[in-house]
Amino acid sequence: VGVYSYQKLPIDAVPDITNVQVQINTAAPGYSPLEAEQRVTFPIETAMAGLPGLQQTRSLSRYGLSQVTAIFKDGTDIYFARQLVNERIQQAREKLPAGVAPAMGPIATGLGEIYMWTVETKEGALKPDGTPYTPMDLREIQDWIVKPQLRNVPGVTEINTIGGYAKEFQVAPYPDRLVAHGLALPDLVEALERNNANVGAGYIERRGEQYLIRAPGQVGNLEDIGNIVIGAPGGVPVRIRDVAEVTLGKELRTGAATENGRETVLGTVFMLMGENSRTVSQAVDAKMREINRTLPPGVVARTVYDRTILVDKAIDTVKKNLIEGAVLVIAVLFLFLGNIRAAIITALVIPLSMLFTFTGMVGNKVSANLMSLGALDFGIIID
Repeated sequence: VGVYSYQKLPIDAVPDITNVQVQINTAAPGYSPLEAEQRVTFPIETAMAGLPGLQQTRSLSRYGLSQVTAIFKDGTDIYFARQLVNERIQQAREKLPAGVAPAMGPIATGLGEIYMWTVETKEGALKPDGTPYTPMDLREIQDWIVKPQLRNVPGVTEINTIGGYAKEFQVAPYPDRLVAHGLALPDLVEALERNNANVGAGYIERRGEQYLIRAPGQVGNLEDIGNIVIGAPGGVPVRIRDVAEVTLGKELRTGAATENGRETVLGTVFMLMGENSRTVSQAVDAKMREINRTLPPGVVARTVYDRTILVDKAIDTVKKNLIEGAVLVIAVLFLFLGNIRAAIITALVIPLSMLFTFTGMVGNKVSANLMSLGALDFGIIID
């Protein structure tokens, strides 16, 4: 039973003492910390009051971001807690500014960051068109190639990205040209929304068969955006390119990621709460090797942190201490008993006690880590 329990025992480097908490993150672009606190954080925090099992709430308001953390009593089921929080979020939406949408954070803990990597280029690598890779290109590779594939690894709950630039198609209007054509900024925005959608157009029945009709209207490039008609004052169609500059730009950002003094794109894997970090990080590492084979020529995703290495070193430390401790106990017992057979029989208490303890740890969902195994082996040796 002890050997069977050992195979089921979750292994980690250090114990996870994170309490039962649910984070509510709300992006509020352009809001100062004061406005984010007054108009977003306070209504959400107030809505959380009185939840069953709620111990306390903490909040943080920064430029363009509001974060509220609801902490529940130990033993509360995390999925039940998230359901309660989600119900209160729906109630709070009507008190929030238009366009602001709160969302719950991933089902992870403070020790959920188990794997990190950087997306970078090899020296002298160029794109197929002969130009060098930019931070925007690396961010695009991360968001559209690496991230979606890692999300499918069992035990992964979230992928975070820092660094690079998010690509944007930007339309910068010329106010004087809009006025000259009798148009306003809302006309420009409405034209963009109206002319960027795919709609179903039913079907045509012919000889017992249905021919489905599509009306593809999504823009695909900068030229398509520029060709959108805003209106036809005086019978002459006015297109977006006539009253605005359409360019490829990048999203404003408030931070970056650097490695050895140069900017890079950094990705982080968050593990689902309660999973075996060693198993999940090994699966992520195997998947990363597959992903590297699908990246564009000259681009590589390089691992910078793997929890497996830390866990293995912690387990090796405990293993070394246990073996040395067992040898020491046998030696001391031999000196006192004067009989090697009696010393070995007495020393068998160590592995037997560990097997009993493994069964108890699995039953109580306690992970094997440097602290739990350290207390276990040293306590047995002293006894």
